[in-house]
Amino acid sequence: MPEQDARIRDVIVVGGGLAGLSAAIYLGRAMRDTLLIDSGHSMAIWEPDVQNYLGFPEGVSGEALLARGRQQVAHYGAECREDDVVAVRKLADVFEVETLSACFRAKRLLLATGITHVPPDIPEVKPCLGRSMFFCKDCDAYRVQGKRIAIFGHNDEAVEYALGMLHYSAAVMVVTNAHPPMWSDRHEAWLSEYEIPLFTGRIAHVEHDDGQLRALGFEGGRRVALDILFAVQGDLYHNRLARMLGAEVDAEGQVRVNLDGLTSVKGLYAAGCLTPANCQMIVAAGQGAIAGQAINRDLFESELSLGTLRRIRGAQIQAEPTLPELLE
Repeated sequence: MPEQDARIRDVIVVGGGLAGLSAAIYLGRAMRDTLLIDSGHSMAIWEPDVQNYLGFPEGVSGEALLARGRQQVAHYGAECREDDVVAVRKLADVFEVETLSACFRAKRLLLATGITHVPPDIPEVKPCLGRSMFFCKDCDAYRVQGKRIAIFGHNDEAVEYALGMLHYSAAVMVVTNAHPPMWSDRHEAWLSEYEIPLFTGRIAHVEHDDGQLRALGFEGGRRVALDILFAVQGDLYHNRLARMLGAEVDAEGQVRVNLDGLTSVKGLYAAGCLTPANCQMIVAAGQGAIAGQAINRDLFESELSLGTLRRIRGAQIQAEPTLPELLE
């Protein structure tokens, strides 16, 4: 059994991506006893060159953003711990978070465990991730202007991605990797109307130079030159901990929250790509800030109702000067 930490903190944040870090910064600055537990699997590490984060006109790597965020969290007094959370429980008025090494308790819990984009089932494509294979048109289409682009998918979203890419390049195609197309008749008509090439064969391999795609090789020997691949396979929402606590999730697996990030479970918050928000780094950071502020307000209101703030004030009056100094 992991060692039990006797301390009851104000907040535990699970997840050290942009949402979790942003929340921890706000909570640390609000003088809240905050522990951030991070497994080190943020999707930001997949991004070697983030070009749409405010304040970085030359771009910044996802790893650099995370490193700066951790420094900022520590600067404001919140604790960062690298560990894997295996279980969460609600015990009366506190949450218990069990990791591989210890058990921690807190009055409020924020889940910022994110998602994982489903990668294409193509051999040898992993080295291209973040270099010439992407998942997000809003994040990465600007950088691929004029390139030869393939959209990997077989649903309506894949067709819409292909059409959207026409703003950036004339050379756009769709590859299904032998999956039966599941798009609507309307979307199929758009493929014909806009003359989008369609390749339905199974992809046997990719050709790349140090992560830069050069061609797709299909079974049967056919090869198609390309520069960029966008995968439209859906996302896996890391909602296991939320489900453990009985939080509501939608049909896609996103944790339902209100505008403050509060879930259907009292005291349990969620932020970032785990929720129905637009999954962008800067949006996740904003959601983390909103949740951090909301948690601080929630704790403050609890202090007022339970009389905790009165005890804090009493201790101040006993130990420190509290009356204003009158100057003549």
